[in-house]
Parts: sequence; C-alpha cells; structure tokens
Amino acid sequence: MSGIDMETTRKLRDMGATALLEAIDAEDELLGMGFEERLRLIVDEAYATFTHGKVDGLIRRAGLRYPAADLRRLDLVEQRGLDAGVIAALATCGFIERHQNVVFQGFTGSGKSYLGCALAKQACQHRYRAHYIRMPDLEEAWATARDKPQGTTKFLKKYVPNVHFEAAW
Repeated sequence: MSGIDMETTRKLRDMGATALLEAIDAEDELLGMGFEERLRLIVDEAYATFTHGKVDGLIRRAGLRYPAADLRRLDLVEQRGLDAGVIAALATCGFIERHQNVVFQGFTGSGKSYLGCALAKQACQHRYRAHYIRMPDLEEAWATARDKPQGTTKFLKKYVPNVHFEAAW
C-alpha cells in the first residue's frame, strides 16, 4: 500500500483517479527523490495509463473487424501494389485534419478490410473517433435510416463528423 492515508486513498478512488493511485503505489521505492521529481514521475505514469485507457476505448468502440491490425505490420506492401510513402502519409492521420476521404479498392482477399482496420486503429491512437463499417453494411444502414423519422439526420450525425443539420428531410 502507498504511503498515503486511507482517507486520501478513498478520495482518489471516488474521483476516479485510480491510475494516479496505482502510480503512487508503483513509485513508493523512489522516496529518496525530491517531492517535485516524485510527483512528476507519478503524474507521468498515471497519464500514460489514462491515455492508454482512452485509446483502448476508442479502438473497442470503433468495431474493428481486425482489432490487432497495424499499419507498421503490413505484409508485402509493394507486392500488393501499395505505395509505402502513401501508407506512411496515411499513418500521420493528416487526411483527417484536411477532411479527406480514404477509399480502398481491390479484389476479394486483397487486404482492404485489414488495411481499413489498421488505419482506423491508427486514427484512434491519434485520439480520433473511428468507426469500421463495410460498404454493403453502410448502404443497408442508410436504407434503414431513410425509413425512420429523423433517421437520415441521425445517420448523418453518426457518420459525418463536425456537421450540424437543421434542414428537414
């Protein structure tokens, strides 16, 4: 147990600061350090845990078909007709800031879904919300939304970022 009292421990838990509490416990052996240095290490550890949890949540909510997909582990990039420079540029997620779309086109089994999942996961790691959906499923969701009151507005709010809809459909 950490060097802090039970009441402080309770308050940290009540505030949802369990990552901070765990970091304090992990840093107990550094008591020879000054207060500021210990606090910096504790906060750094808690922040890393917090950030990791946020990214994991974004990845989980993205509904990825291949949650382990990773742009850094693409096999046979050039042999598949992929440009390594384009993949590296996509990995920066600059296309999101520029409001650009990315479309993957290819034969069945060519790795489009894996690539899409890897790119969505990369976006999550940059703290963007992502959602994986195949085109046939998107078309079906659109058709279903059109048949419901306010369905198209809700659909567009879900799939189109930073757009406000006021017009009646």
